[in-house]
Amino acid sequence: MVLDASTLLAQPDENYMDVHQRQFFKGLLLDKQRELCARIVEHERSISVTERVADSSDAGTIEENRTLMMRLIKGEREEALAIKAALERIADDSYGWCDDTGEPIGLRRLLERPTALRTTDSQARFEKIGQHRRAMAV
Repeated sequence: MVLDASTLLAQPDENYMDVHQRQFFKGLLLDKQRELCARIVEHERSISVTERVADSSDAGTIEENRTLMMRLIKGEREEALAIKAALERIADDSYGWCDDTGEPIGLRRLLERPTALRTTDSQARFEKIGQHRRAMAV
């Protein structure tokens, strides 16, 4: 059974995404999900507090901070959805395999970004295509 990242990386290639490795990543994702949910709740709690101020510049600063916090919450919710999708891929045994090529994403990449859908090369191509499409839309 895989207990930590160094043990995971020391395993032979033929063990890629076996039951123990999937179990390791499931635990990692569940931990991240718990931490993320706690942060979201705390952020939502902090923006729900209404502050009354007499100075309009203070009110503007408070409103800007609230807007920034809402953008942060939006990003964290998107990350939570990515974690949920990764957990679903673990359940259906498609986790760790590139959506575009079907190749292994790689343990090191998954340790850095456990929600990754593509290999590094495939992700770079995907982003380049996206940049091209945005440039053509202008």
